[in-house]
Amino acid sequence: MEQAELTTEQVLKRDIPWETYMMTKLISGTDLQLLRRYDNRPESYRAQLLDDDGPAYVRVFVTILRDIFKEETVEYVLALIDEMLTANPKRARLFHDKSLANDDPYEPFLSNWFIQEKSCKILALIVSARPKAEDGLLSKGEASNSKSKITCIDDVLKGLVEWLCAQLKKPSHPSRSIPTAISCLATLLKEPVVRSLFVRLDGVKLLIPLICPASTQQSIQLLYETSLCVWLLSYYEPAIEYLATSRSLPRLVDVVKSSTKEKVVRVVVLTFKNLLSKGAFGAQMVDLGLPQIVQNLKAQAWSDEDLLEALNQLEEGLKDNIKKLSSFDKYKQEVLLGHLDWSPMHKDPAFWRENIMNFEENDFQILRVLITILDTSSDPRALAVSCFDLSQFIQHHPAGRVIVTDLKAKERVMKLMNHENAEVTKNALLCIQRLFLGAKYASFLQKKAERAEVFSHFSPVCRKYRTIGLSLPAVSIGVENEKIIMEKDERGKEKEREKICKRCKQTFTSSSNTSSACRFHPSFFVCRRHDDQKRYYELGPEDPPYAAKFYDCCGAEDPEASGCTTSFHVSYDD
Repeated sequence: MEQAELTTEQVLKRDIPWETYMMTKLISGTDLQLLRRYDNRPESYRAQLLDDDGPAYVRVFVTILRDIFKEETVEYVLALIDEMLTANPKRARLFHDKSLANDDPYEPFLSNWFIQEKSCKILALIVSARPKAEDGLLSKGEASNSKSKITCIDDVLKGLVEWLCAQLKKPSHPSRSIPTAISCLATLLKEPVVRSLFVRLDGVKLLIPLICPASTQQSIQLLYETSLCVWLLSYYEPAIEYLATSRSLPRLVDVVKSSTKEKVVRVVVLTFKNLLSKGAFGAQMVDLGLPQIVQNLKAQAWSDEDLLEALNQLEEGLKDNIKKLSSFDKYKQEVLLGHLDWSPMHKDPAFWRENIMNFEENDFQILRVLITILDTSSDPRALAVSCFDLSQFIQHHPAGRVIVTDLKAKERVMKLMNHENAEVTKNALLCIQRLFLGAKYASFLQKKAERAEVFSHFSPVCRKYRTIGLSLPAVSIGVENEKIIMEKDERGKEKEREKICKRCKQTFTSSSNTSSACRFHPSFFVCRRHDDQKRYYELGPEDPPYAAKFYDCCGAEDPEASGCTTSFHVSYDD
């Protein structure tokens, strides 16, 4: 039988020659007496023996694992320990009894890997039960006689976490490896050092696919322990950044909507409560409809008082979060997360009038993200909304047309004019109209171009767009008309044309443009990482993951800081 197929029950049916081991002096006479008294006895009888003299039996087990290398015997003793700890996990404290101070409780499990899942499970319990005094010695550098033992703890933790991550990536057993690894992590992630190791090994992303609704008893337990791992990681800031960039929140929402198991709902709700105030999580929860879900959960008959209290606290937190989020904040989160939909603010003229200048923040960050979505998204709804929002920016911003052109959006939008989805095509054409003609003339020329005589000038490809109510007018006419209007005043007299500087966004004329007229930052407002993944400026607890911290050119930390370089103005037409 393959080792990975062995079960504890099968191993414990073996007949181990304890007397032979005593004759060869691998165990003592006292050890033999203890083994005869313990082996093949009912659980209740063994429990009494462990209550009376637990450390003595643990010493025998550790001695056998350390001194005997026959595979069948090692497996048998590991099975005895596993059975003992499964019945009562608190018995792991016996491995740290004062009478065993001279014995290493970890090394036997590291050097005798029988079924690795068994060793990991036992080690996880023994490590988590160790006295906190060991951590104190480690931090203070005291007790030199314990130094090797403390070093061993760090080695054990590192080896455990590496093996557990390896099992999540490539399970050695098709059905048992992942549940065992998750069960061990649910025990070990209470340790700050384990959280750090787990994040550094990219372990967080290995948990996300396991967060999904469950039906069988086994899958429910796996879901519970996976959710417990995420809850423990929600206390660790570096792990929260990983959670923010994954689809962990929508998955957790799906779980809490469909689960009827109280312990699963409780741990997921506690995770929501921890994440609510972190970065963009609050806005995501609102967008995912969590306030209504919480109300539905409160209406159910839960017996767990802690769950009811957590639901009340989460509900209040969500209400406060909704009050804090302005419409532009919600819009910003929607764009940055790439979850674009036809929410009311997109087609609300008041929203665009009141917030249009906010789009200039962080060097037009929102516009850049919208344009990136045009390149990367395969969702027709997101593409259509992105095109529409760009057209709205062009319509409402004084320099919208030249800014969007300067950001190289035209080519990306034009590629979407032949998209198979009619909604995408319609909004791409609307954006192109406003981009070529300007906000003032797009509506007028759009209607005029629908006439048959104008359509006759278009190619067959463009002619098909008449069926969806849009057209592509003659671009050169519109641009030329606008140029004439811009260069003549109301009396028909020519005047000097004002331009907008694309660096400092100030208006200027050719006669006023000098070598020191423009003050700007030649580099971006950034939050760069070092090669070792640390940042020059760490993000604060309230900062979203996209937050920047300083100008890369001069180090100024205020986004509104005056430019550090002067030069001539440069217009969008240059």
